[in-house]
Order: sequence, then C-alpha cells, then structure tokens
Amino acid sequence: MAVREKFEYEMHSAQEMLITLSTMAIDALDKSMQALISHDVDAALQVIEDDVHINRLEEDLNDQVILLIAKQSPVATDLRRLIVTIKVASDMERVGDYAVNIAKETIRIGQQELLEPIHKIRRMHELATVMLRQGIDALVQEDVEKAKEIADMDDEVDDLYGEAIRLLFQYSAKEPEKLSQVTQLAFICRYMERSADYATNISEQLFYLVRGRHYDLNK
Repeated sequence: MAVREKFEYEMHSAQEMLITLSTMAIDALDKSMQALISHDVDAALQVIEDDVHINRLEEDLNDQVILLIAKQSPVATDLRRLIVTIKVASDMERVGDYAVNIAKETIRIGQQELLEPIHKIRRMHELATVMLRQGIDALVQEDVEKAKEIADMDDEVDDLYGEAIRLLFQYSAKEPEKLSQVTQLAFICRYMERSADYATNISEQLFYLVRGRHYDLNK
C-alpha cells in the first residue's frame, strides 16, 4: 500500500471511530431521557455503566490521531481534519457525560411524578439529538449548508431552556416541597442545552475544516 493510500485509510479509520463514538453518545442521551420519563432506575444505572465504553473509545481515537500526526506530519486540510476529529470526539464524550448526569438525576427523582416543564425538556432533547446527528452527518459529508441549519435549531433550544427554567422557578416559589425535583430538572435542562451547544460546536468545526477559519454560530 502506497504511503498516501495508507494515510487515507488510517484517516478513514479514525472517522469511523468518531462516528461510532458519536452514535454511542447520542444513544446514551436517548436512553437517559427514556429512563427519566419512564422512572426506570435500572435503565439509568445502565447508562452510567456503559459510559466507560464511550470514554475508552475517545481515548483510543485520540491516541490514533496523535500517532497519525506524529508519523505523517500532515499539513493543510489533512491536519485540520485530524484536529477537528479530536475536538469533535471530545465534544461527543461530553455529551455522553451529560447522559450520565441525567441518569443520576433520574435516580434521585425516583418515582416522583414529573413536573409539567418535563414537556419542554422532552422537546429540548428531541431537538438536541436531531442537531447532534445532523452535525455528525454534515461533518462526514462536509456539507456546510446542512451545518448552518443547526444554529437555527439551537435558538429554539435556548428559548425552551429559558421557558422551562422560568416554570421551574414558579414551582419553587409556589410549591417549596417540590424544590428537590425542581433543582434536578433544572440541571437536566442545562445538560440538554449544553448538548445542543455541542452540536453547534461540531458545525463550527466543519466550517473550520472546509474554510480554514473559525466561525461563532452561537451569536
């Protein structure tokens, strides 16, 4: 195998690892929300246990990319692609961590009836997972137009976050006995909002990859 062919093969391998890592993280986010809605403590515990696989895969991917940079000394687009791979892998590992955090809050809530803002949280989750999947697809396809759409969805997530937090504050004032769940749901809101932000980060990394410049899509 020629040097260039081997390099491209190894870059493709790294990309496949990133896709696997991203799929695992998004699936964990889905499972944590399903556990919350269904009061399924066992499912929440499984999300926590499975996180070790996401962490290990991110470490393996980082090692592979660093070794590739050290061996091949890539430049221009090739170097940007490898740097973006590491950064996106880190973002997706953080999404997996947020899934773990949601699972932990689910265990704390237990069998309590969920407060009304849960509907807005579910919508935030729906949008965040769509954004993350679309972000990874856009990155793989290097589709800048698809990436632009993610910023618009992030605005809706931010609006939902504000609405949910306001409703939760109202509960804490009117029904102080529910303060514990209010706090837990507020944390979950934040984890969902940050997950959506990471989808926007992926889009920004795509712009950097394609155009060689950094763009802030959160403005």
